[in-house]
Amino acid sequence: MTEVPVRPPFDPEVARALAQQSDVVITTMSSADIPRVRALGAAVTPATPPAALGGFDRYELMAPAQGLGHAVHVVVLAPPAEGTVPVLVFLHGGGMIAGTADSDLEAMAELAHQTGCAVASVEYRLAPEQPYPAASDDVVTALEWLASGDAPRALDPARIVLAGISAGGGLAAAVALRCRDTNGPALSGLMLMCPMLDHRSDSPSARQMIGAGSWDATANATAWEAYLGGAEPTSHASAALAEDLSGLPPVFIDVGSAETFRDECIDFASRVWLDGGDAELHVWPGGAHAFDMLAPWARMARTARDTREAWLRRLLTRLPSA
Repeated sequence: MTEVPVRPPFDPEVARALAQQSDVVITTMSSADIPRVRALGAAVTPATPPAALGGFDRYELMAPAQGLGHAVHVVVLAPPAEGTVPVLVFLHGGGMIAGTADSDLEAMAELAHQTGCAVASVEYRLAPEQPYPAASDDVVTALEWLASGDAPRALDPARIVLAGISAGGGLAAAVALRCRDTNGPALSGLMLMCPMLDHRSDSPSARQMIGAGSWDATANATAWEAYLGGAEPTSHASAALAEDLSGLPPVFIDVGSAETFRDECIDFASRVWLDGGDAELHVWPGGAHAFDMLAPWARMARTARDTREAWLRRLLTRLPSA
């Protein structure tokens, strides 16, 4: 008889959301299931900022190709402000195999509105059709365009915060390391929401949460296999492999206590501190993977959003205005 592992409990509101939205629970994904997983988010409509967001304007733009790269579609939501505003460059979730630039974008628009920023959401290429480094190349192309000053004048090229959720969070961390190592675009901050940092999927929390929550190690291994495409992983793909985490911009990380990525996130933050960096870590008790998107009405989800906003506000006050 197989012994069920001891697991931390889910927050009651998160547990209710998991039970009510069983279609978003992905714990047995194989490569054959990728089309089904993509279909779960296929109905996402383009994010049109509501009037409550101060009249944000939406732009469909293309970051021009650099060298042998590809032009990259970027959705920009910007306030009609005079002068320039900081830019949240957003990388959506979806295991590197699903999602679009509009996935979770309304939540980022709310954060941008509360903090006086614009959002630039990158439509990076997906695996397995386009494995590593395609997505990383696309993000770097978008960052180079934004940092060059050739993007719309309202977007401040000197105040760029790279943000991502789940797979997008892992991609953001890996791209930040790539930018550091290759003298790429300068980043003012790095916001990682339940990031997918480690291709090995073998941390204690990954083993503990198999078969539970909204994303487990089985699904994670399939996603990483598709993304890596047989390539030997480096820290520019799987950020947890970095031996040195110094030289990163200030980092914000949050994660649930009852999810696959808990321990890799704790380890990443700890190593940023050990290497002399600036990191803020929050482990939300009873949180499943991406709990605040799964149950945005939950009290803990509201607190998590407020906490991210507070960190971003403190970060922005330390940056010189344009």
